[in-house]
Formats: sequence, C-alpha cells, structure tokens
Amino acid sequence: MYGKTIAIIGGGPAGLMAAEALSSAGFAVTVYDSMPTFGRKFLLAGKSGLNITHSEAFEIFRTRFGAANKRLAPALDAFKPQDTRDWAAGLGTETFVGTSGRVFPAVMKASPLLRAWLARLEAQGVRLMPRHRWIGFDGNSHAFRTPAGVLSVRPDAALLALGGASWPRLGSDAAWVSWLAAKGVEIHPFRPANCGFDVAWSDAFRARFAGVPVKSVSATSDNGSVQGEFVISQHGIEGSLVYAHSAALRARLERTGEASLVLDLAPGRSEARLARDLARQDRKASLSNRLRKAAGLEGVKAALLRECDPEAARLDPAELACRIKALRIPLLRPRPIEEAISSAGGIAWSSIDTRFMLKQIPGLFVAGEMIDWEAPTGGYLLTACLATGRAAAAGMAAWLTKG
Repeated sequence: MYGKTIAIIGGGPAGLMAAEALSSAGFAVTVYDSMPTFGRKFLLAGKSGLNITHSEAFEIFRTRFGAANKRLAPALDAFKPQDTRDWAAGLGTETFVGTSGRVFPAVMKASPLLRAWLARLEAQGVRLMPRHRWIGFDGNSHAFRTPAGVLSVRPDAALLALGGASWPRLGSDAAWVSWLAAKGVEIHPFRPANCGFDVAWSDAFRARFAGVPVKSVSATSDNGSVQGEFVISQHGIEGSLVYAHSAALRARLERTGEASLVLDLAPGRSEARLARDLARQDRKASLSNRLRKAAGLEGVKAALLRECDPEAARLDPAELACRIKALRIPLLRPRPIEEAISSAGGIAWSSIDTRFMLKQIPGLFVAGEMIDWEAPTGGYLLTACLATGRAAAAGMAAWLTKG
C-alpha cells in the first residue's frame, strides 16, 4: 500500500506483534530470526501452561513494572490485558482465569496459538526468514549471517526485538549490545529477573529436600508481602513466590551485599496463638513434636526452621513463635542470568523516543525485553512485550508515512 519495506529483526512475541500490525496496515514486512523456528521462548513458556496475561484491575496491572511504569503506560493503555485475551481468541485460542487471577489458554499450551499466529502472518504477506542471525550494521544496511552466507538488507525502517539476556540457548543472548553501544545507544547492564537465589544449605538439608515444594507460606521483602509457594533447589530457592520478590531481593543484594527472604511459615495463625500453643507443650518433647502439635509444622517447613535457626529447639515459646512468623532465609546471590525467566537492564529509556525509535539511529525501532524494564511473572511480561511491539509498529508507521 505504501511501497515501504520493513525488517523486523527477532521473531518473538514483540517482533511478531509488530509484524502483524504493520502488515495489516499494508506495509511489506519481513521477519528475521536467528533460530530455525520462531517463538522459541514463547513455546518454552507454554510448556507449563502459557500465562498470557492477568485478570486484575488494569489500574493495578499497569503499576507492576517498577521504574518503567510511566514509559510503558502509553503502550499498555493501547493494548490492555483484555486486548491480549481478545487477540488470542481471534486466533482460535480461548482463555480462562485461574484461581490466582492469571490468564491461560484453555488448551494450556502455546503451540496452537503460535501456529495460528504464524499462519495468519503469512496469509497477510509477511515473509518469515529463520536462520538469519543479525550481526550488526553494514554501513546503512543490516547484516545477517545465513546458511547461504552473509546477507545485507536495507529496508525503509527496521525494528529490533531481540530479547534480553535470559535463556540464551533460545536466541536471547544480548549479542546486539556492542553494536548498538558503538552507535551511542545507552545500555544498562543486564541482570537476572524472576530468578532463584543461592542459599548456603547444609549437605543434609540439600540431600533430603532439594526439589521439595514449600506450600502455603507468606514471604516478605522490600516488595511487600505475598502468599504462595516456592521450591527448595540444590542451590537455594526458586519458584513463583521467590520470583515475586526477586527484583527487591536483587536490588538489596546490589545495594548492601546482604538480603533475606522473610517467611511466615504459619500465615493462618497469629504469633500470640502460636506462643500460647507452644507454651502448652512438654518442653521435654522433641522440637519436631512441639512444632507439629502446636503449629502444624512438619516435613520441609519444620526442617527449614531448624536449618535457618539451629538454636530453634532452645528458644522459649514466645521466641519460637516469633521465628515461625518471621524466619529469615539468608541469600547469597541471584542464580545466573542464563537460568532466569527474564532479565532486567537493556536499552535505556533515555535513548528511546515516544515512538520507540532509537534517538541515535533514525529509522531503527526497538521493542520487548531489549528495553530496560522488568515485571513479575503472572502474564505481565508477555502482555508488555506484545504491547511494546504494537506501540513500536504504530511509531514506525507514523514515521514512515510522515513524509
């Protein structure tokens, strides 16, 4: 329609959403991706039930992105969680709201949605080019390493949607950082987000409880208090409850070198009640029996109390009740970024204009996890990737048609 060619570099959710919007508007769009197939990380996320968005009130949803709330707001306002559900429905994927408020496809996997999406893109004339790895700039062109050799492409505009630095084996390896930095783009260092943390478990505790879930607890950090569950791992702790606090815990570790996740092992009981019930127990009884009878704690919860407080058996009832309600798990460090669900850091907002175009490179736009924002798990990540892809597409269309 407009005689303009567009290169979308990166075939994840942000890039594919931009391709959908631009091809619908009549632009000639080609999507390049380094992997043999598109949406690799999207498919991995769907293995345990693709969490596409969250059903909470939008006024709350749009506050989940920390320091990036203000800059992401226009993109999210234009593509809300309900829009995500409507978009999935348009591809034949109905969704439902789980007990946690998270939204999932009824089929509980990503592959049918991705297949339908790619088919629609091809029907709209989008060219899909797998095994084309972006290797930076060739003058005013974009260079790709392909099975047939190096390819140089010079579109009228391009969008980078190459992801952050988590799960590099799926394509998000942040190799692009040096090429953009050389052009003067400000890039903040990548750090793990929605990640587990190392803990100095004893060999005995690790051998017995690695892989065991800790259910029905409340955890507190600088991010507030959240109830849920997590898993003891060989290295420390991981799981949804930990991920909800990972940004705050990582920030405290970076700031002070120390951080603890504070657990309430018995969120349904008050500290006063626990103290009374513990005081009724025979002090000659084992700690395990006292915890089981007075607090309902056994198995991994009781072991966790002993692991984190070796003096627990000697505490008086009031002190023990206090420890049950506020047990500190000292953390050593986040797990490596390669294991993280997502990453913090990336292109600084100061290098991006309101159209999602790089200020230093006119005609080059960015979207998704390349940009410095983070969010907890729960559908926030995917919705924001889709929203920034659409916002960048709108910015690119406006820039191309302005003159």
